[in-house]
Amino acid sequence: MHRREYRKSGLILEVDVKSSESRVRGRDGRNAHARGLPGAMALIAAWLLAASAAGAATPGAATPGAATPGAATSGTAAAPAASPAATPQAEFGGQCLEALAEGQHVMTNCSVTWTDKDGKLFCFSSEAAKQSFLTNPTEKLQRAREFVAASNVESTETAMQSFTGSDAEALVRTTIEAKTKANDGLYPLEDPLHGDHLKLAFDDIDFTRTIDGYGFFPDVKFHDPSDPHKKYLIDFWVVPVGGQLTIEETRIYKEPFKAEGQWTTMARQPVPWWWIPASEHPGHLATKRGWEVMSAVEQNAMRVSAENHGVFKLKDDKTGKELELEFVDTHQPVRQLDSDGHYFACTDFRVVGSKNEIYDIDFWVSDKNGTMSVDQTKVHKVPELKDGQWVQVPRYEWKDLGSSHVVP
Repeated sequence: MHRREYRKSGLILEVDVKSSESRVRGRDGRNAHARGLPGAMALIAAWLLAASAAGAATPGAATPGAATPGAATSGTAAAPAASPAATPQAEFGGQCLEALAEGQHVMTNCSVTWTDKDGKLFCFSSEAAKQSFLTNPTEKLQRAREFVAASNVESTETAMQSFTGSDAEALVRTTIEAKTKANDGLYPLEDPLHGDHLKLAFDDIDFTRTIDGYGFFPDVKFHDPSDPHKKYLIDFWVVPVGGQLTIEETRIYKEPFKAEGQWTTMARQPVPWWWIPASEHPGHLATKRGWEVMSAVEQNAMRVSAENHGVFKLKDDKTGKELELEFVDTHQPVRQLDSDGHYFACTDFRVVGSKNEIYDIDFWVSDKNGTMSVDQTKVHKVPELKDGQWVQVPRYEWKDLGSSHVVP
């Protein structure tokens, strides 16, 4: 067993290590399965073939600790390659960024590139693809990242078992400290929506959401140094890459808003996809279906709660006790049972009046003539106080339900 932390409640969750089943989906929605093989390996192999076919790298771009590619063993200088080879420094393994934004995996030789403001190198299959991307780089880069995350959900899920939310928070905290030290004690942040160059004062890490198969999402509190009442919540998307955690993206989740003369915070629209998973992922019918499952679960939770003055009432099938709960969140990813086709979603519910007593409640959802409906609700994990801390204790494991697969 591995542990990950539910930072908002102080709860420790016990997480099962799940088997790997990689999926690669094209724009037309067709699936290719590779049992036990991480989804990124096929892309790495394609990159190696592309790099090998392209020949030597551009002179002067030697990799530290390695011989310069293309150097002649006889001591005679090798002629420069006709076209540049994809380099390990290229984002997404040298895949075409415009193609990823459109829901396709297209390898390139990185002869056409673009470097963002952070110095990250991206490749394109053609100059036309690059120009198309540059018509809306912020939105298209976001779409590309979402597509890659959905494509590699199972391999990322497996890699995440080596880390916890605390590890992600440590990385974010170290990164913030380094940037504030280099910028007179303030954290610099580009606001792509308004085009502002923000410089914010760091307060603390509020909590961290963990989405299996997608990464860790520390939510960090900042404020405007000129007015401490103007507060920001900034999300950091942290994913495992090559055995280490890395910050994939930083985005404003909530920003200051003045109402009736008082500063408050308001969620920026559109909200980051990790808060409300988007149904607009290009070519991903399964992604839309996953969102529909979560939507059905949360609509059911809201409906039942509304019938009981905001309290979600559920009879514990083991003890017979009627639980009084408050909805917290739906876990990702959603799974589909191979035996009967039911969708299976886990959720967190807090005991009314408590702070750290969290139940894990499972929902079985079926597709009935295109409408997602909840068929069964059951207690999966119960909160128990151990050594002064609330932990979730499972009554059964998801694998006990039979074989299943991830619905990104």
